[in-house]
Amino acid sequence: MVGTLYGLGVGPGDPELLTVKAFRKLKESPVIAYPKKRKGTKSYAHKIVDVYLKQEEKEMLGLVFPMTKDPVILEREWSNTVEAVYEKLSEGKDVAFVTEGDPLLYSTFIHMMNMMKERHPEVTIQTVPGISSINGTASALGLALAEGDEHVAIIPARDDYETMKKAIVENDCIFFIKVAKVMPLMLKILRELDLIDKASVVTKVTSEEEVIWNMDELDHAELEYLTLMVVRK
Repeated sequence: MVGTLYGLGVGPGDPELLTVKAFRKLKESPVIAYPKKRKGTKSYAHKIVDVYLKQEEKEMLGLVFPMTKDPVILEREWSNTVEAVYEKLSEGKDVAFVTEGDPLLYSTFIHMMNMMKERHPEVTIQTVPGISSINGTASALGLALAEGDEHVAIIPARDDYETMKKAIVENDCIFFIKVAKVMPLMLKILRELDLIDKASVVTKVTSEEEVIWNMDELDHAELEYLTLMVVRK
């Protein structure tokens, strides 16, 4: 009998924001899969759930995901990753794949799920929703996301002046994820629109390493990957 693959959303950073259901699946699943950094350090999702795991009682399956756009490398590495998970499933073991935030919102698990369905359609796949960094940021800032007919947008930030500006102009509340790499562009747009005082930038929200940035510091700041910007007009 083939095991079940669970995609567990473990929240934005604070271990106490793990749902009761995700906690139960962590306890019940014999194999815990997690994104693994090549240098061997724990991934962000792994750190979130670490407090709940007795690793000597679990089979920890670290998965390295390629940070490249080369289609040949991507296909090879993803194939290896999916097969590593399937090997455990084929032994009849349930596998809980932990991912920060929600497993179906800009998550690595989405590609894992799609490839597993394609290669091994007999595998049962279930997801457990998680609190996203969007919700975590709203709570940390005491920010109401939307009321009435207001629009909320979630945009992967990129080096595209017109698209980024349009997103701000056309919506009431805008979250820009992966914003660190284009911060100078975003600051330029906000200043042109006279909205710098309506923006906030947060790194690793709700975690012990959370930073809520002073907007005046951002012109020369070195920002980590898990940084987002919210503009609430």
